[in-house]
Amino acid sequence: MNVVFVSPHFPGNYWHFCEHLRNCGANVLGIADAPYEALNPALRGSLTEYYKVNNLEDYDEVFRAVAYFSFKYGKIDWIESNNEYWLEQDARLRTDFNVTTGLRNDHIAAIKNKSEMKKYYALGGIPTARQIKASDGLKAVHAFVKKTGFPIIAKPDNGVGADETFKFNNASELDEWFGRQPNTDAFVIEEFITGLLVSYDAVYNSAGEPLFESEGVYPIPIMDIVNDNLDACYWVNKTVPAALKAIGRRTVKAFDIKSRFVHLEFFKLDRDREGLGKKGDYVALEVNMRPAGGFTPDMMNFAHSTDVYRIWAEMVTCDKRFKADGDQYYCAYASRRFNHNYSHTHHEVLAKYGGSVVMCDNMPSILSGALGDYFYIARFNRKQDIDEFFEYVTA
Repeated sequence: MNVVFVSPHFPGNYWHFCEHLRNCGANVLGIADAPYEALNPALRGSLTEYYKVNNLEDYDEVFRAVAYFSFKYGKIDWIESNNEYWLEQDARLRTDFNVTTGLRNDHIAAIKNKSEMKKYYALGGIPTARQIKASDGLKAVHAFVKKTGFPIIAKPDNGVGADETFKFNNASELDEWFGRQPNTDAFVIEEFITGLLVSYDAVYNSAGEPLFESEGVYPIPIMDIVNDNLDACYWVNKTVPAALKAIGRRTVKAFDIKSRFVHLEFFKLDRDREGLGKKGDYVALEVNMRPAGGFTPDMMNFAHSTDVYRIWAEMVTCDKRFKADGDQYYCAYASRRFNHNYSHTHHEVLAKYGGSVVMCDNMPSILSGALGDYFYIARFNRKQDIDEFFEYVTA
């Protein structure tokens, strides 16, 4: 099998996907703009061949790289980056090279544009926040707010995470944003939903069946972390609640997603909301057809005593997985900011939690807005230990 992996060097943990593809017998053909000598030696050992382009943004360059691989190795079976930033380019490459094992141009808008997502949620009967396009104009948005009330949220129709996300508490804030925002047409406006943010993370095979499922829990809104420079704290749960598993599977079916790693976001309502559900019900936020960000895939491994990189590679090469999960834990993430002062030193954190900490390191600056500058990942048997860990690290 010939698998083209785009940007295998970033994020830094993605070389594990290539490692397991190679272990499963695939030709792993890497394309990126980093010098070969700068690649992680373990990544270099996982690649059958590497093609350096001057700029991954240059589609013609990347196209020529895939064409070279196709000429040398034969038909390309997979093209993937597992990276939100490159999903549209991945789809275009699959379309141009007639690679059928993934999203193509005719389906990419449904999983990239928040306005398009709403149509598929509706098809699956999945509750989601009411929305209007900012391009409909300020008058239409004010009429929308009469139905939803303040606060409301503005965010890019095609965007990642909480970047360029704004919250308006009253009409004057909304009007002021419309007056200064140079490109309101690129945004959607949504009603503000309060509740606990959770994620349904899974790997699906070609029959639309889950090979792996997990839950992430995010008690601090990512928008607040980014906008207010807060510490990030979240965890991967021991188990997936049955109701989340059910709505996650319905969402995957509604979007007709197969052979992918998915990261689907939901709000667990903190109160009854007319038209959406009762307290404790799940309401869809958005779909992400790639793994969760940062080192969350590694956290899934620690929580479930498994290897999601291997599970994904086995799905690609064999359309199944071969090993069940092991013991189950809570896996918690707590970060710090370099410009904050903390009550406990790094050495004190390790002295207290060294037996539980499984990773700690600097976060790449491109990800630090949402994930902090330095992070600790720890594994626990009890939920109450997570709260104590968060409080100690961030005090």
